[in-house]
Amino acid sequence: MSEPMAPAPDRRPGGRTARIRAQVLDAVRAELAEGGHESLTIEGVATRAGVHRATVYRRWRDVGGLLVDVIDAAGETDWRPPDTGSLLGDLTALNREIQESLAVRPSLAVALMSASFHSEQAAQAQTRLWADRYAQCAVLVERAVERGELPSPHTDARALLIAATAPLYHRLLLLRAEPDPDQPERDARAAVLAAEAGAFTVL
Repeated sequence: MSEPMAPAPDRRPGGRTARIRAQVLDAVRAELAEGGHESLTIEGVATRAGVHRATVYRRWRDVGGLLVDVIDAAGETDWRPPDTGSLLGDLTALNREIQESLAVRPSLAVALMSASFHSEQAAQAQTRLWADRYAQCAVLVERAVERGELPSPHTDARALLIAATAPLYHRLLLLRAEPDPDQPERDARAAVLAAEAGAFTVL
């Protein structure tokens, strides 16, 4: 059953409101990383954040609202795709970021992914965040085309990015393998070779 949609919080609150939002979202991240979605409660977040629970209820309404705001806040950060001068270098750097975020214990990235399976609100926010990240990373493919690294300007950027990054999620999340420092480059190289062969060219 879908959860009721909480109203979207203000994206750039100032003064005391900004401080309270920062305290609460920091508390949500800590609670998620330590105990996962199952142990996340308004009361626990309020206590950790040092604010009254009525403040949390009034602004975020429920756990789903808290999750949405944490995920949306991730999209507000000034993140930029890598720019190393080559497609292989860019994809390798991107994979290293991903591996680090998944391998750290406890991992907030993993906790948020898990939470998205329990909350429709979180799932929708996660989808928006991923769509935004793919759109940002399309520039990696655009630059590669401009440098002549790829045979066609009609390369499907999202398909290439998925091919480069998905093996990391498979190994670390599904197989629970130990992080391999060489894996980010190996996976990136496999995707680049496939792209050079035209595997992601769309007609």
